Amino acid sequence: MRLILTALVFLFGLFDLFMGLNFLLNPQTTATGFGLSVEGARGLSTLRADFTAFFGVTAVCMMIGAWRRNADLLLVPAALMGTAVIVRAVSLGLDGSYAGWQVPMLVEALHVILLIGAWRVLPHHRIEELTS
Repeated sequence: MRLILTALVFLFGLFDLFMGLNFLLNPQTTATGFGLSVEGARGLSTLRADFTAFFGVTAVCMMIGAWRRNADLLLVPAALMGTAVIVRAVSLGLDGSYAGWQVPMLVEALHVILLIGAWRVLPHHRIEELTS
């Protein structure tokens, strides 16, 4: 079970890494797939910075956490994805639904479930152990 969870966390992390790299290297096309449109350097800068940071930090924490079997690193992406799914739910209530709204919420919810499950099963490391 531990091996399967570790592999799934790593694979989900790879998915997020590719999402972050897509926003970094091809922001205009990637944004269109998310229903976003931007004009000018300011918009492109925002897409590159914010989405690469979100998906990149998520990916790095997941992949390093899985690789090192350090469950504590999984709390950061769980918090990021949990916040995203909660805010999407709030937005559904405030702004209404749109075609395909279920897919991003499902992906984010699966991340949270996987990460919390892995956090409960994988070992935890103290800071002193990581620096020595």
